[in-house]
Amino acid sequence: MASPSQAAPAFVRLAAHPLRWRLLTALADGDLRVRELTDLSAAPQNLVSYHLRLLRDGGLVTAVRSSHDGRDTYYRLDLDRCGRALAEAGTALHPALRCAPAPPLSPDGPQHPAAPAVLFVCTGNSARSPIAEALLRHHTGGRVTAASAGTRPKTEMHPGAVQVLRERYGIDISARRPRPLDALPRRFDRVITLCDKARETYPDLGDARHAHWSTPDPAAAPDGPAAFHRAAADLDARVRHLLPLLAQTPKPAQMTEEHP
Repeated sequence: MASPSQAAPAFVRLAAHPLRWRLLTALADGDLRVRELTDLSAAPQNLVSYHLRLLRDGGLVTAVRSSHDGRDTYYRLDLDRCGRALAEAGTALHPALRCAPAPPLSPDGPQHPAAPAVLFVCTGNSARSPIAEALLRHHTGGRVTAASAGTRPKTEMHPGAVQVLRERYGIDISARRPRPLDALPRRFDRVITLCDKARETYPDLGDARHAHWSTPDPAAAPDGPAAFHRAAADLDARVRHLLPLLAQTPKPAQMTEEHP
């Protein structure tokens, strides 16, 4: 139990500032650039940049240059680290306040007619987006409608994507073929872009809730298989963080049954 003279945990000191809390909650939904965070927080850019630096110094936020426009930087919230820091803060106050993780959307649960539909988008639809699609379907046992597409699809799956899914997760996508974005017949509750080019050149992806996961292209990395393992591990973590949000997704309006 904390003593009255004990300093507040670092997470509490960082997150308690109103602007930093707004930045954290904005980044919890996906990766954003400074000007987007400035618009969302209604704060001057120099102030947003200052507080982002404090969050980076505290290890809660990371930054990566856009692979499409190197003048831009995407900021990302480290949800795993935030979870550990939050649990430590609760325990520091009292052992009974140790945080328990929220229950995910279990693959063993019953199918619900309002199950959310998620679309992953990248440029070629040959590596990142099919990996994310396969992992979401894998973690939910098919209870979520998962799909992926490309803005300029390749002709076939990248062998590295096929290999990493088979080796790490026992998933076989060898028979799948990349498909164009405009070939998908249905609407989606969430659209998640995985490459910076797709996000920056196709800003309007319909009425669905949008998020961006700035994921380096493993096919462009010099270390081959290792890059695909990094990408798969990163996407797996992000998919797992998505599951509790999908469990809370309300029934879409276009699927609501009308009763006389």
